[in-house]
Amino acid sequence: MTKALFPDVIVNGVTIASAAIAAEAQNHNAPKNKPGLAWRQAARALIVREVLLQEAGKLGVVEAPRSMGDGLVETQEEALIRGVIDAAIKVAPPTEDEVRAVWSKDPDRYRAPPLWEVSHILVAADPSDDEARGKALTKAAALTEQVLADPKCFGRLAKNDSDCSSAQNGGLLGQLSPGDTVPEFEAALRDLSEGEITADPVASRFGFHIVRMDAVAEGAVLPFDAVAPKLRAAMEKNAWVHEVQALTQRLTDAAEIVGIDLKAF
Repeated sequence: MTKALFPDVIVNGVTIASAAIAAEAQNHNAPKNKPGLAWRQAARALIVREVLLQEAGKLGVVEAPRSMGDGLVETQEEALIRGVIDAAIKVAPPTEDEVRAVWSKDPDRYRAPPLWEVSHILVAADPSDDEARGKALTKAAALTEQVLADPKCFGRLAKNDSDCSSAQNGGLLGQLSPGDTVPEFEAALRDLSEGEITADPVASRFGFHIVRMDAVAEGAVLPFDAVAPKLRAAMEKNAWVHEVQALTQRLTDAAEIVGIDLKAF
């Protein structure tokens, strides 16, 4: 009999079928030339799920599924796993001294959002039309060459060639903050210094942009009282995640597992 490439896994006598692991593997990223990596990641995820469900049985956990918002509801198994975690893990909120100690290590990390004054030239193109995208990129590249050679012509080219309503203002978009634009446009802004123009067209769902950073106002360092609530919440969440990881590690270490060696990865 030929041995299966990816075998079933048995956890304390309960079989997790290789087909179930293969289905779960679709939710895990791995290089195409390393299918075994995705399989191992999936196997580990299902093993963790199984030991948590077995722990729920040992503890006699009874939990009804809860609404998760937007019409979503937990499955019964998700509710049981939540019950195990809630019963096993109690994370105390960090004290003010602990929060202040983290903040004081590098207060400069905690700043108000920057403010950017930006102009752009947009060469619009339908993202689903490859031919139109190609033509738009060619035009945007030519415009980029012109403005880099003569930055003073930016406003004129914006008025004549930009497909954005900002063309009438010479491409001026005004003041922008993080979250005001699409991610790919914002990423370009974060790389620009004041007075700088993008060296290459910036691709977005709208087409291609030639972007000029007119002014940058770095956000001021925030005082402790302004930072403390979010920092406290982040610290508590990190502590909770650490405890969950420790719980699942204890349960898997104590389990009898056949078909995979979790210590190998």
